[in-house]
Amino acid sequence: MALVLPLLAVELWLIDPHGGWPIVAATAVVMAALIVAAWISYQRTQAEVSGYGIVERGFFGGTYTVPARDIVGVLRIQLYRGNSLDTSQELFVVNRDGRGAFRMRGRFWDTETMDRVARILGVEETVRPEPVTLAELRRTDPKLLYWFERRSLSR
Repeated sequence: MALVLPLLAVELWLIDPHGGWPIVAATAVVMAALIVAAWISYQRTQAEVSGYGIVERGFFGGTYTVPARDIVGVLRIQLYRGNSLDTSQELFVVNRDGRGAFRMRGRFWDTETMDRVARILGVEETVRPEPVTLAELRRTDPKLLYWFERRSLSR
């Protein structure tokens, strides 16, 4: 809604107030359809962890499977939030190549759920005692991060 109302207000201001209402109405319908589609996609997002591995259904509908035989460990860190002293708990499931196969962010997952992942998968969990910044994680373990997090805008 925070993006829809300003867009509709600008359209009303720029378009002829008497003959422009069909364009504003069409824009409102399209935006409402996009919001409903995003909400449905968000509601269908899920992750299942079992002794056989991880099955994740992402926001865009794709299903990603990580077999248990490819998982070598779980890494837990405290990651500083951008330009802040606040930290967020992060859990990375690491595969044989040292890449992050699955990630749980503290903003979306509670600590109790994260505590169960290594136990369910039957792998060792490593907890880093000191919080790190994204830049430090990018330098020490870039394979854990998403492709867009591996690049720094400050270079």
